[in-house]
Amino acid sequence: MGSRVGELLLRTQLITEEQLVEATQKQESSGTSLGSCLVEMGCVSEDDLTQVMSQQYGVPIIELDSISFDDDLIKLLPYNLAVKHGVIPLSKDGKALTIAMVDPSNIVALNDIKFITGLDIQVALARESELKHQQELLYEDQVSYENILDEYEDEDVEVVENTDEFNIGDLEKATEDAPVVKLVNAILTDAIRKNASDIHIEPYEKAFRVRFRIDGVLYEIMKPPMKLKNAITSRIKIMAELDIAERRLPQDGRIKLKLGNKKEMDYRVNVLPTLFGEKVVLRLLDKSNLQLDMTKLGFEPSQLADFQEAISNPYGMVLVTGPTGSGKTTTLYSALAELNKTTTNISTAEDPVEFNLMGINQTQMHDDIGYNFAAALRAFLRQDPDVIMVGEIRDYETAEIAIKASLTGHLVLSTLHTNDAPSTIGRLLNMGVEPFLVASSINLILAQRLARRICENCKEEVELNPEVLVDIGIPAAEARHMKLYEGKGCDKCSNTGYKGRIALYEVMPMKDELREFILNGASTTDIKREAARIGMMSLRGSGLARLKDGITTVEEVLRVTAS
Repeated sequence: MGSRVGELLLRTQLITEEQLVEATQKQESSGTSLGSCLVEMGCVSEDDLTQVMSQQYGVPIIELDSISFDDDLIKLLPYNLAVKHGVIPLSKDGKALTIAMVDPSNIVALNDIKFITGLDIQVALARESELKHQQELLYEDQVSYENILDEYEDEDVEVVENTDEFNIGDLEKATEDAPVVKLVNAILTDAIRKNASDIHIEPYEKAFRVRFRIDGVLYEIMKPPMKLKNAITSRIKIMAELDIAERRLPQDGRIKLKLGNKKEMDYRVNVLPTLFGEKVVLRLLDKSNLQLDMTKLGFEPSQLADFQEAISNPYGMVLVTGPTGSGKTTTLYSALAELNKTTTNISTAEDPVEFNLMGINQTQMHDDIGYNFAAALRAFLRQDPDVIMVGEIRDYETAEIAIKASLTGHLVLSTLHTNDAPSTIGRLLNMGVEPFLVASSINLILAQRLARRICENCKEEVELNPEVLVDIGIPAAEARHMKLYEGKGCDKCSNTGYKGRIALYEVMPMKDELREFILNGASTTDIKREAARIGMMSLRGSGLARLKDGITTVEEVLRVTAS
């Protein structure tokens, strides 16, 4: 879906020139269609896009949800071709094949399908989201682990189980076996399809399993045979260019996959020796899903104003806090994207560097040779910086240099692992930083969590005892009339009732009252109480606001926030 669609939408005045240029740039980086980029950006609705194309090309619109599909007909088109061109076979009448497609102007697709099937092609128009969903259901067996494992016969290579004595030649041969290669590829691509953030490949004494973390929660996906344990681990290590002979030490690597639709996906790989083999965790790094527009992250308007004011200061510290996987990196990258101008020198010390950002000098830590956050910070200060980002403040040395940099005319962004914004003060003091340095250097502290969104496709209203709402912090008068929702589970959300996540924020600007409290040696509880008095919304408060908006559930708010 390319320039023809863009010109068509311009002619019908549904989009502007600027929106078309922005969508075209996004299309080039993400590898998706121009139409889906425009829909994702909110420039045009999917219904409007489909209506315009239907009128322009004289093609009827078809509702795919109401059709029963014929398995034999589906087999006419190979999976790769159907996905590449965005089509599904609908019906066959003699020598005529009717297909549903997203872009009827795609002559290449029509010629390909005509050549492969030997049939005359008739076209119906489908919405892209519906077509992709149906493809996932109809071609699900294309990523069927069972089918791949059926190819693995008993007489195939079996790697010696003893971890101290094994044959590297056998191991390398096993990793090149077609079923092992197919299985690893299937796991990596299935994780993308299911929008997983992490893949866990775990060996135990009598079991071997693969789990995906989807929207922050782990789900078991499959249990490969025990005899494939070493072959699968070694295959991933080879792909990540790690040492397959080293099985006693942790290793870190990276895999870059190029997918058929020009999209690239990075996987950060970590291998950890355990009692019964090596556990492999892969973190999916999808640059096309990286949200760098901070106005779309989920801040309340007042929180966003406070955060933008803090990062617009020429000096001082802005700290983001929360557990691993709570979206701290995304928040910091969105701040850097806003600060990234030709007039500003930005340097980042990261461990590891997750995404490459144009115009920002990013450096990777190497603790094994003594290049840690403190060493990087010292080097940055000799590089004439304006903005410095430190991946994490873990010790007194890093904290001291970061604070001194923030007091000498540099803006410093960093993260810490604390439960909420006020307890970050106590953490810095416990490291040995003087209270007057903490009070004078910090502009703002932000704590965040990610809560799962209710799936919009199966969302329904539910009844809940108002006393439960009162217990979690909602006023009794409000609780009696509040509408609550849950997802009952459907194909689109893999029957979980949730799809996607929303950020919850606790934003604590360092106001004069709080500086006085810190200088007077107040406890974390006192600082928390004072911050609430002067208007800070807590993480629980942010969760309750999302609950009132019908975006998440009571269970999610209780799961990710404390009372």
